[in-house]
Amino acid sequence: MTRLLTELVEVQAGHPFRGSVVPAPDGNAYALQMRDIDPDGDVDWDGVVRTRTEGRRAPAWLQAGDVVFVGRGTRNFALCLRDVPLPAVCSQYFYLLRVKQPARLLPEFLAWQINGAPAQRYLASNAEGSDQRSIRRAVLEALPLALPPADEQRRIVALADAARREKKLLENLIRNRQRELDALALALNSR
Repeated sequence: MTRLLTELVEVQAGHPFRGSVVPAPDGNAYALQMRDIDPDGDVDWDGVVRTRTEGRRAPAWLQAGDVVFVGRGTRNFALCLRDVPLPAVCSQYFYLLRVKQPARLLPEFLAWQINGAPAQRYLASNAEGSDQRSIRRAVLEALPLALPPADEQRRIVALADAARREKKLLENLIRNRQRELDALALALNSR
């Protein structure tokens, strides 16, 4: 069964910081920015900047199970926040996606599906701008999603997690092999 994202997910713009995020050691929040995440699903919470959130309305605090979507730039991808150890908001470069019924649509599955080839083709064909490409909120909300049963979603998420772990292990093996070769080259040159 195919549904539109807006039927299943509440979409909010990231926190409207005026300009760049200004560090504030005594601030009331931490600001999740592009530099704090990677497409493989990791967040560097230790590097997240403490700041102040000001405005008329209360900030949309990030919580476990939220999905942040990178709406600007050359790579538009989603990341499921499995835990949020700090009082944090996402910056204006993200959309905050909150699943309306987590028993029906797993947030991890939503992020996986957005990052998959069909959704990425849809997003690429609907991106706007030549200098700074971006995805409009209406385009994101109209993204078609498959909605398989929850047990199938869990199996797919487990498979995607296994693939992500395998990728990290292989990357570590490649780095270690390169270090080995560099050490061998250094030893040969120092004879």
